[in-house]
Amino acid sequence: MNITGSHIGASRKGLRAAMAVAGAIGLALFVGSAAEARRRPPPPPPPAPAPPPVVVIPYRPQPPNSASPNFQPPMRAADGLYPSVNRKISPSQIVWNLRSGFNVAALNCNRAEFPGIIDGYRAFLRIHARGLTAANRAVDAEFRAKYGARFVAPREKYMTEVYNHFALPMTVNDFCKAMTLVSTEAQTVPIAQLQAFSAHSLPNIEIVFDDFYKRYEQYRIDLAAWDARYGIRQAAYPVPAPAPAPTSPGRRQ
Repeated sequence: MNITGSHIGASRKGLRAAMAVAGAIGLALFVGSAAEARRRPPPPPPPAPAPPPVVVIPYRPQPPNSASPNFQPPMRAADGLYPSVNRKISPSQIVWNLRSGFNVAALNCNRAEFPGIIDGYRAFLRIHARGLTAANRAVDAEFRAKYGARFVAPREKYMTEVYNHFALPMTVNDFCKAMTLVSTEAQTVPIAQLQAFSAHSLPNIEIVFDDFYKRYEQYRIDLAAWDARYGIRQAAYPVPAPAPAPTSPGRRQ
């Protein structure tokens, strides 16, 4: 086939025309895309980062029964029991210590809340007067055998410890509850059963103090764990102090 110059020129014109058409189409598409992009709303911003988790700090542990943080409970002995003036003592001393417990209860327990203690104590003294006198004499003999002629001072020192033990402020309410039960039982105890009744009752009273010491030990464990975790020395949610009451003119503060 013989291709002439006229054919080549026509082809070139056709190519240019096609390119022009393609350019026009591309421009139209570009313009249309730009217009569409302007009409389309912008994408939403990225979500804000999640806030850190809220750490709720519990109240710092507090001593049981409103005890002092500096209270020192006795150390447990090898048998797991707490040393006490009411343990490892003679039968006569047990009887006399129970009488001392009654005495402390009669003085320290609220009569309206624990009305039976006074009546029980009086009945205990009346019914067992001879047995109590014999127990007192036996305790004197035991201290005299141990300390000689100057036994009175050691005995008085020991009995002061007994009274202070029963009168431990943090346990007064629980002690009075225990003594209420003892005072009720004491009114029906036969004379011959004084020592047996005392040997049964005194350990039941001692449970009050054992329980408090255990709870205080647990408080120390909980406190150490709290301090180790949170490392601050105050309650997480302190209670604001109440506003002072208004005072009238001339009122003495």
